[in-house]
Amino acid sequence: MIDKLEMFIALAREKHFGRAAEECRVTQPTLSAAIKQLEDQLDVMLVRRGSRFQGLTPEGQRVLDWARRIVGDARTMHEEMRAAKHGLSGHVRVAAIPTAMAMLPDLTTPFCEQHPKVTFSVISRTSVEVLSLLENLEIDVGITYLDNEPLGRVANVPLYLERYCLVTTEENPFGRRESVTWKEVSALSLCLLTSDMQNRRILNQHLAEAGTAANPTLESDSMVALIAHVRTGKWSSIMPVKLVETFGAEAPLRAIPIVAPDASHTVGLVAAYREPYTPVIAALLAQAKRISSL
Repeated sequence: MIDKLEMFIALAREKHFGRAAEECRVTQPTLSAAIKQLEDQLDVMLVRRGSRFQGLTPEGQRVLDWARRIVGDARTMHEEMRAAKHGLSGHVRVAAIPTAMAMLPDLTTPFCEQHPKVTFSVISRTSVEVLSLLENLEIDVGITYLDNEPLGRVANVPLYLERYCLVTTEENPFGRRESVTWKEVSALSLCLLTSDMQNRRILNQHLAEAGTAANPTLESDSMVALIAHVRTGKWSSIMPVKLVETFGAEAPLRAIPIVAPDASHTVGLVAAYREPYTPVIAALLAQAKRISSL
């Protein structure tokens, strides 16, 4: 039944029989037959069918919640038995908001030194996508904001406070200042993250509180692209202090604290709430607590 539930989760995620079958590495008829068998076993209709996938029935949506829980528990059991026999090993899938990428080595480096049989893959996603991937069992943990938008039912470990600075060149009118206000930076030619990023929504919020708004002349979902544009001297940006420390703000760049207010937001590790956790996730949550600056 676990295999059928995994196929059902894939179908709910992909919303397409062909793509779901490809993801599960089975033929489309095999996947369709598995879903039909699951419906027969549960004696309910799970999927609205037509010439193509038309969504889940109300019963299907409820079964999806159970399927995620059951499949997650089955994976946890498997991982725990493997750890008991062979020690901590496996692969951890991480999705992080772009501004948190700079702190990931603080977590992964000591963890890999302690558990050399564990490997990681890391992708950059928006905060909304991080939570969606976590819910759909497509990642194991995420790193995102904890205090700005609803998280849902997840375990979380606060890691650090994200504070903000103006990143600009020394030739900029504010380039030699010791601090600037949110209202002052709004008048500059800015390059910022795209509006689907929670960081951008946070910046918009603080600018609005200062009675102004951002009108960036360039947007990107890549912090590397933003830094590269600031280095030309044509743009400035608003970035987290920790990220700028990682990239380095050597001349001609300057990182100038933004005050009035001195805003901060909590960034942390999130995992699907489940007891017990897999041994790897339990160890990762413990490692996050050890390195937390909060």
